[in-house]
Amino acid sequence: MSDTLVVNEIYLSLQGESTFAGLPCVFIRLTACDLRCSYCDTAYAFTEGKKKSLTEILEKVRELAIPYFNSKLKTQNSKLPLVELTGGEPLLQKNSIPLMKSLCDDGFTVLIETSGAHDISKIDPRVRRIMDLKCPASGEVERNLFSNISHLKATDEIKFVISTVEDYEWAKEQIAKHDLEKICPLLFSWVHPLAPAQQSKVLKKVPAGLTPISRVELVEKIVADALPVRFQAQLHKIIWPPEQRGV
Repeated sequence: MSDTLVVNEIYLSLQGESTFAGLPCVFIRLTACDLRCSYCDTAYAFTEGKKKSLTEILEKVRELAIPYFNSKLKTQNSKLPLVELTGGEPLLQKNSIPLMKSLCDDGFTVLIETSGAHDISKIDPRVRRIMDLKCPASGEVERNLFSNISHLKATDEIKFVISTVEDYEWAKEQIAKHDLEKICPLLFSWVHPLAPAQQSKVLKKVPAGLTPISRVELVEKIVADALPVRFQAQLHKIIWPPEQRGV
């Protein structure tokens, strides 16, 4: 079996989301996704990419991490930068599994962003899995693989991307139905409007009849309902232009 992956980009930046937001992170963006969420801001990763061997990828990650390895400020327990596999959908490529294992063996704190539509049980248990549950406005709610919930651990995270009132109510229902707050941290992420350069004709349309929700309305609902969730902003879209790549 070939030891390659199709990679869209590898770069060092700050983690913009999750409970790790604000920390230095090497991102490995893999090519291809079998979902077409209405709000997807990385449609360019559906097809753009080049084959790289696992060795090449590991060498690039280590190269980007050198300043942290050599830093005089490094503490004994420091594991920076983080490394995250994202996409696209990383689990579409089987070699993402051995890549994550190798990164963990190297001592990195490894994260994966996954859509929740693919089996997460084969991922190395040392990896922090940030798993979406797709809400109605995504156009992909039927793709949620709810059996994944039984595989989640306290070190994992569940993310709901919310753009409508119906998304919020659906997410709240899933939290109660599956006792999600007892499993791992829960993230509510407001859908940042797509810049013109991010829009794509291949994305699903938001189903008709749904009511848009603003950032303020979402936060106010979370507070009013005393939900056990973390509201998250996408830091990279606050720091840089929303359409900028490699950040």
